[in-house]
Amino acid sequence: KNDGLIGNIYSMGLALQALETSSKLYAPREWDCTSAFDVVCKFEYSQAMAVAQVLPALLYKPYLQAADVDCTGSTRKSPDQEPSLPTSLDTAEHLEVHYTIINKLQGAKFKHSIPVEVPSGSTLLRVLQVAEEKKPNIFSFETEQTSWGPMVVSIHGLAANPKDRTYWHFLGDEDALQEGVGTYKPHNMEHIVANFTTY
Repeated sequence: KNDGLIGNIYSMGLALQALETSSKLYAPREWDCTSAFDVVCKFEYSQAMAVAQVLPALLYKPYLQAADVDCTGSTRKSPDQEPSLPTSLDTAEHLEVHYTIINKLQGAKFKHSIPVEVPSGSTLLRVLQVAEEKKPNIFSFETEQTSWGPMVVSIHGLAANPKDRTYWHFLGDEDALQEGVGTYKPHNMEHIVANFTTY
């Protein structure tokens, strides 16, 4: 993409590794290496799997040499330095998220919406939990733990199925989410949609 993103934020680490290490094996093409690295450097990776994939590209080293990086000097904070607080557009203690589930694909079709109030900084997983607490017969859901964090596999009793190539696709204000439910933090008045779809 024009902003440097290759696939999504979680595919960036592998894409950068591939482009950097195999550049001699394919015909030279123009790609903006700087903007791709800017995308990675601006994102706050919180999952070990994502960090493991992006670290070699950032260090220009293969995995085995990444452990030898010296993190002393200016990169290490002294004990008397105050930690910087994360910046957030949401200054309120709570935020409201509009959550919608949609199935136009299989069985009985449905579309249900609910406003959910959660503390600022809550993950999308917390939004789903509160929606389920308010209306369990409509917004019940199940997750499976993966190396990338929890993955929603069922909502309202409708389960994703690899044989049917179905899954729950999450969007925030009509854009596909770049993070999973365990790490994505919705903003105030955001409209989150879980859409049952195919790949």
